[in-house]
Amino acid sequence: MRLLIFGLGYTAQVLAARVRAAGWQVVGTTRDGRGDTLRFEDGAAIARETAVATHVLSSVPPSGEIDPVLVSYGPALARSGAWLGYLSSTGVYGDAAGAWVDETAPIGTGRRSARAEADRDWLALGARVFRLPGIYGPGRSPLDRVASGAAHRVESPGQVFSRAHVDDIVSGVIAGFDAPAGAYNLADDVPASQNDVIAFAAALLGRDPPPFVPLDSLSPMARGFYAENRRIANAKAKRVLGWRPAYRDYRAGLRALKAMTSPPITSAAPAPASSDQR
Repeated sequence: MRLLIFGLGYTAQVLAARVRAAGWQVVGTTRDGRGDTLRFEDGAAIARETAVATHVLSSVPPSGEIDPVLVSYGPALARSGAWLGYLSSTGVYGDAAGAWVDETAPIGTGRRSARAEADRDWLALGARVFRLPGIYGPGRSPLDRVASGAAHRVESPGQVFSRAHVDDIVSGVIAGFDAPAGAYNLADDVPASQNDVIAFAAALLGRDPPPFVPLDSLSPMARGFYAENRRIANAKAKRVLGWRPAYRDYRAGLRALKAMTSPPITSAAPAPASSDQR
């Protein structure tokens, strides 16, 4: 098996390591072609890889109003016959006033119109589209934010979000290798307030919860995040993919992260930034 990944971001790197350990060949793209990756603009090299790949996954978000992968390589992917996958976002559902949403809900009504359009285009290409909520995992979790002093709680009563551990997302994508084309929500079972998650992370580290800040003190981008309120349903992924999250809620996920961290997360070192949200 040979997997071509467009955009080796946080989640894609974890996926690449997992399938390599199972004997797959993996080739990924980055903007600059660092290490053993391909430069995204190297059309000839990517054409060669597309021709031999059994599976192709994109984790590249829209740039402005376009999906750069589909614009540059969409026709070749359509001809390739490879399994196609796309890491989308549950942001495509927009605001649901805290209600549960599944894959039958309309998309494109929220702030992520370009992402929703890319989501539709990948579905039209016959891809498995994985709609992802907030992603956390090693080096990128509320534990790291609390430890670095960057965490805060926001005065936003009634706000809930869904999230998923990166290992559960990867296991869902792998389960999708044998699944029909379509959209799949990969989220844990227990949507929760971000404030509760931050408070729990602080308690795990033996710290007081960080202070509340007013919603209007946040950046416009962050305020947009809090303007949408929804709970993500994962029943289709469980039914069709045979997938179950190993970390059914943030408590299980954060406890596991704290247990695996060596040395323990106690310093004020900031969490590493990721250049690719997915």
